[in-house]
Amino acid sequence: MPFDHNDHYHRLLLRQVPRDCGAALDVGCGTGRFARRLAGRGIDVHAVDPSADTIAEARSECEGMAVGQYLRFEHADVTELELPTGHYDFISCLASIHHMPFGTVATLRAALAPGGVLVILGCYPEKTPADWAWSLAAVPVNAVARLAVGVAERLRPAAARTALASGRARTAAPVKAPTRQPVVPLDEIRQEAAVLLPGSRIRRLLFWRYLLVFRRDG
Repeated sequence: MPFDHNDHYHRLLLRQVPRDCGAALDVGCGTGRFARRLAGRGIDVHAVDPSADTIAEARSECEGMAVGQYLRFEHADVTELELPTGHYDFISCLASIHHMPFGTVATLRAALAPGGVLVILGCYPEKTPADWAWSLAAVPVNAVARLAVGVAERLRPAAARTALASGRARTAAPVKAPTRQPVVPLDEIRQEAAVLLPGSRIRRLLFWRYLLVFRRDG
């Protein structure tokens, strides 16, 4: 069981969800793990991804789950969708914004309802001494986290391990969302965000990620 950097930050992202959030958009939802967590709060979630395989996996994962009633998965490229204006209380992009022009955030901003929040868990390439310092600091922590996950897996009760192995045996190779290396430096992202998402906050996170939070004025 690998240590997933995006999953690690789910709780941080969920803390940004506005109170009384009714509708959310998850951009680049992959196999739907974060979308399911949003739906678990009773939020109507529109989850989109350009990969047909990952959307099929996401739908399969929701079969028989109570949260399925709150989820709508769509195989689509968000840059080609006509999103409803001022509709979503919460929009999330987990490691997906670097798969599209950063200017797409202007469309996402317009889709936010008054008081709505856009969060981006983004990736960036190492370009500056600060980037490399954070990267070097993350390496040992990442190793420890992976070791901890491995130990937890070994300590899992035998019955649970058997059931998990059985489930994996009945399934083909696990579906993973397509990946792409980021190319836009963090300094450039800050500059573009200042223009397209005025008032947004960006902070660097440990595992080769940054968090951007933008709230549309009510």
